[in-house]
Amino acid sequence: MQAVILAAGMGSRLGKYTSNATKCMLEVDGKTLLERILDSLRKVHIHDVVIVTGYCAEKLVDHARAVGSDFNIRFIHNEKYSVTNNIYSLYLASEYMAQDDTVLFESDLIFDPSIVSDIVNSPYPDIVTVSRFENWMDGTVTTFDKDNNVTAFIDKANFRWDECSSYYKTVNIYKISKEFFVNWYQPFLEAYIKTCGSNAYYEMVLKVIANINAASLKALDITGKLWYEIDTPQDLQTAETLFGSNKLENLSKRYGGYWRFNGLHDYCYLVNPWFPTKSMLDEIKFSFDMLISQYPSGRNVISTAMAGMLEISEEKLAVGNGASELIRTLIKGLKGSCYITAPSFEEYINSSDDIDFNKVSCSSNKFGYGSDLIISGSADSDTVIVINPDNPSGNFIEKEEMLHMLDIFLERGQKVIIDESFVDFAAPSLRYTLIDNNILDKYPNLCVIKSISKSYGIPGIRLGALCSSDIGLVNRIKEALPIWNINSFAKCFLQIFGKYKKDYICACDRIAEERHDRMAKLKNTGKLEVYPSQANYVMCRLLSETAEALSEYLLKNNYLIKNLKNKHGCDDGEYIRIAVRTT
Repeated sequence: MQAVILAAGMGSRLGKYTSNATKCMLEVDGKTLLERILDSLRKVHIHDVVIVTGYCAEKLVDHARAVGSDFNIRFIHNEKYSVTNNIYSLYLASEYMAQDDTVLFESDLIFDPSIVSDIVNSPYPDIVTVSRFENWMDGTVTTFDKDNNVTAFIDKANFRWDECSSYYKTVNIYKISKEFFVNWYQPFLEAYIKTCGSNAYYEMVLKVIANINAASLKALDITGKLWYEIDTPQDLQTAETLFGSNKLENLSKRYGGYWRFNGLHDYCYLVNPWFPTKSMLDEIKFSFDMLISQYPSGRNVISTAMAGMLEISEEKLAVGNGASELIRTLIKGLKGSCYITAPSFEEYINSSDDIDFNKVSCSSNKFGYGSDLIISGSADSDTVIVINPDNPSGNFIEKEEMLHMLDIFLERGQKVIIDESFVDFAAPSLRYTLIDNNILDKYPNLCVIKSISKSYGIPGIRLGALCSSDIGLVNRIKEALPIWNINSFAKCFLQIFGKYKKDYICACDRIAEERHDRMAKLKNTGKLEVYPSQANYVMCRLLSETAEALSEYLLKNNYLIKNLKNKHGCDDGEYIRIAVRTT
């Protein structure tokens, strides 16, 4: 058996990354794509390789000889690489494919080497490697029957989103027997090029064959195994995360967008898994065409919609593209010193280099603190910041105690910022909000921040609120924001929320129930010290393992948690934070 690698393309979509080399010379974690393909071939004892070159051919030949000195490599040059596609490169390799069974590769792939072992060891002589279609994928897809016979190749022109649940993406690794190539593929390949030209994909020939003889090709489903096709700089970045040695660090730096990582269970980032309901999502989807094609309203109209949802006066409210936008704008306007407990949500600390932050560690209190600690520790500060429930500890200050603190801060003349982004997840008997006209009017020094994205389960459309009876402050925040900082999908959510408010309350109650059960199970492991929480996450101290070792172990099993090793105030032990999700 031999291998054929198609590597003639220019890779123009990769820009600077392929300005002086072909795609298969891209490095991922210090090793080129070609090296990785050759490594997979060594494992199955295939040493005869044909490489079709084109763009930067001389460099590719030198590189292939350097990294594949133990292979018998033959090169075929596609002189027309700039005006043809891979169907012509495959045509040029026909002489070799007619002589031996072949494993065919596109050269822009990175994959788990065991995939090649599965292909070679399969009893089927002719294989199309496929993976269940996901919404980030692009290119030719297939369907196959219960006996794994490929029934169709579907190109972009014939792709239907309403049928994608039955689709499998071609991974662009094939096993093609000499008999199949000579008797089926080669005649149709030559006829196709003669009739339709050479600027096409070789899957077009397979499409014709599948329509005539569905039993010729078998699908090898590798869903769940790692592979990625690299066409753009973003693809390269994703491949570095998937296949790099620092996967945990790289994932953490992405801050989301994890739908491109097949099967990853996100217990790091915080969201409400039970809201919005399917009914609410269906209503938003019904308006999708309108929402995506029209401008959203400006900030004043959005403020009115948010005020209706939160049931306060609109002049007391500024709406942000997530709470983070509001936090940064708010903190940059502060002067003097600022009190905040540690560990805490560091967006506040990171928002300004001009503020003197008094970060008070709560580890000696096992991260459980009340108003006394804050009142005594903040006496000399100009501004007091309280996250309630706190992040990452989940510590909660009840309403009576909170109002007592606000009285003290008002008497002292201190500004106070209360972040209640997670307060809706508190137990129903403890749940409250300071976003109330009477409370805001009583405490003009008070500013309340609320992340709608987290508790309402819509981090993808980004919403946050800043509430205060200090109208000058609210107007300053509004004027610092773009006129269209909120998109149409977010506005639609605000407009229709009232119909689903009861569902939202039920969703928050379910989080509280699940948190109670999750905390009990974590305690029962005997390996964790679990801290009380009223949020949709639980903070734990590991009693034997390191946080890094546990995080790495879980990630190998596709679970992502928050390692708190770099969090200020968590330097006296091994701490993690686990999001509360469904059972």
